[in-house]
Amino acid sequence: MHSELWFTALLNKLLAGVVSPFLAAIGVAPHDPAHPIPNYVAMEVFVILLILAGVFVLRSQLSVENPGKFQHIMEVAVEFVRDLAHEIIGHDSQRYVAMLGTLGLAVLISNVLGLIPSMQTPTGHIESTLGFAVAAFLFYNYQGFRHHGPLGYLKSFCGPTVSSNLIATLLMALLMFPVEVVSNVFRLLSLSVRLYANMFVGELLEHVFGSLVPIFVPALVMGLHVFVSFIQAYIFILLPAVYLSMAVAEEH
Repeated sequence: MHSELWFTALLNKLLAGVVSPFLAAIGVAPHDPAHPIPNYVAMEVFVILLILAGVFVLRSQLSVENPGKFQHIMEVAVEFVRDLAHEIIGHDSQRYVAMLGTLGLAVLISNVLGLIPSMQTPTGHIESTLGFAVAAFLFYNYQGFRHHGPLGYLKSFCGPTVSSNLIATLLMALLMFPVEVVSNVFRLLSLSVRLYANMFVGELLEHVFGSLVPIFVPALVMGLHVFVSFIQAYIFILLPAVYLSMAVAEEH
């Protein structure tokens, strides 16, 4: 069991009086009312605050004539997400760049946060990765409903119209609809478990090798953790972009 981190202790000291009654009111009473906020939730809050701080710093330093290094890095990141979205989604992909980029950035920071002393990787907990997956799931389904309308989007789950025969079309729809719905919901599991498994194993390896072998081996494991963190963040941009392209695709 992990000990309480300093930031978790700070949040619990400030917010326990509000969080504990709220959790009790919704039927999820904490085991310790004085410490209702777990480490992974505190780390997610830290990630949010870090992103907001970065936004304010970037906004205050924006310059066309003399952009700084931070602005250059963020411009490269935005261009990367924009190109990826355009390649996968195509027309009108610009409207989805902000959400895809925010998801990728939040996942990346969460993945590498545990490399900082006194911090923890929140994506090493299934609750955190499921939260990211739910955000992506709700977003692309909302865009599907928005683009096609409720009936039009639900119709896309019925499969293509294979013939002019009404009975055959209805039978195909009855067969395909539950399969497509289950497949759609299964994406939650796919997104969350993949990220959780990779980050949990990476953090576990760091603890094991850090206590058993010389320093250069843990350094190699940490380097691998960083590499996997970037790959998983990329996947968390790529897959929602693919799901978005399917949700807003026009039937031909």
